Formats: sequence, structure tokens, C-alpha cells
Amino acid sequence: MIRKMEDEDIDKAAKIWLDTNVQTHHFIPEKYWKDNYEAVKTMLPLAEVYVYEAGNSIQGFIGLDEDYIAGIFVQGKAQSCGIGKRLLDFVKSRKKQLSLNVYLKNVRAVSFYEREGFKILRENIDQGTGEREYVMIWEKRANRI
Repeated sequence: MIRKMEDEDIDKAAKIWLDTNVQTHHFIPEKYWKDNYEAVKTMLPLAEVYVYEAGNSIQGFIGLDEDYIAGIFVQGKAQSCGIGKRLLDFVKSRKKQLSLNVYLKNVRAVSFYEREGFKILRENIDQGTGEREYVMIWEKRANRI
């Protein structure tokens, strides 16, 4: 089930954020993620966040700032089970356009977003990590009759 994040979900979502970033972004020092953990916990309630819950357990979430996807995070054992796609489809059904940044070295995520219809707009350097990243964009197709 996908639902809007509630205040009591923040600690669990923040833990998923930390664990997923450490696991997925092996090219960035773990200290970077740990140093940003408290800031993320503060920002989560300010964002538009939807959680994926199964059996009363949050297994992942997607965070938005208007049409910008701040991230899709799925806990380790639940990855590659379609949860990220379900979360992405959920927000696609509510938005006309979406954008995001993804590290070039996160090849699996770049492939996922390309499969889901995102196009690379440009390449940047993430100021926080010094890593190269893509800015990607998705636009809803107009139905033709």
C-alpha cells in the first residue's frame, strides 16, 4: 500500500534513507551520509513523501519537492521487488512532469530511470560530494485521440 508519510514514520524513513545511500553509493564516504542524517530527518516532514507499506512495515518511500524527486529509497531486502517502480508510477499519475538528479556512478539507478521514460537533460557536479550527476526529466505524454 502507498500512503502519505505520517510523523511516526520519520525515524523509519530516515533509517531507510541512510542505509540505502550507504549501500548504493559506495563511491561516496559513509561519513557524508551519516553527517547529513539529522538534516534529512528535519527535512522529511517538510517534503511531500509517500511510503510503501507492506504488513505494517515501511519498505520504501519517495520524496518530492513539487515536481522534483529528491529520491526513491527502498530498504535492502525489498529492493528489486518492484517497490521503486510502484512509488514512481504513483507520483507519475499525479504529476505532468518530474525531474531528478542521479549520480553517473549509480548505473543501476540511471538504467531504472531511463527504462521509466526519463531523459538525460544535462550533466552537473554535485556540490556536496563532488560527484558527477545527471539531471533527468520525465514528461507525461498527452493522450492522442
